[in-house]
Amino acid sequence: MSNEVVTQVKNLDITANPAPLGLLGFGMTTVLLNLHNAGFFALGSMILAMGIFYGGLAQIIAGIEEWKKNNTFGATAFTSYGLFWMTLVALLILPKMGLAEATSKSAMAAYLFMWGLFTAVMFIGTLRANRALQAVFATLAILFFLLALGDATGSETITRIAGYEGILCGFLAIYAGLAQVLNEMYKKTVAPLG
Repeated sequence: MSNEVVTQVKNLDITANPAPLGLLGFGMTTVLLNLHNAGFFALGSMILAMGIFYGGLAQIIAGIEEWKKNNTFGATAFTSYGLFWMTLVALLILPKMGLAEATSKSAMAAYLFMWGLFTAVMFIGTLRANRALQAVFATLAILFFLLALGDATGSETITRIAGYEGILCGFLAIYAGLAQVLNEMYKKTVAPLG
């Protein structure tokens, strides 16, 4: 018989919640891109820069931090959508740099459809989360499918409708991120998440 002593060690997680950073990076970038899709202004460096840094890099950082917190859903969501923004910017600027052919409307529709499918499955995961997160993922899935349909059909009307729906999606994400910050700061529910 062994005389080994087993000592249990509990690791206390005292790191900050990375979700607000990810939600705000996603939400603000989504609002700005969809203001373009709704026809308010042209696609320019402001949206591309937001896509690279706040929508892209900030969400990837949030995803890595969620991984450290053992949150598979958060790690998968934030890292994936951060990389979505990076790939979207690459799809737009690589042809302008002469490094690739421009993506056809049908190929872009397939790209957006795949992101819609991914988001629809991730939405199922939010059914175990708060209502605010459910609303973000539901509207995001709809957004991707509308954008895919707009590209597949060439309909500017569908793309414009998607733009307005995307503005709603982005503001829902902004609310979800800021609600978490305020609720944590005040140590009570200041902004309900449902």
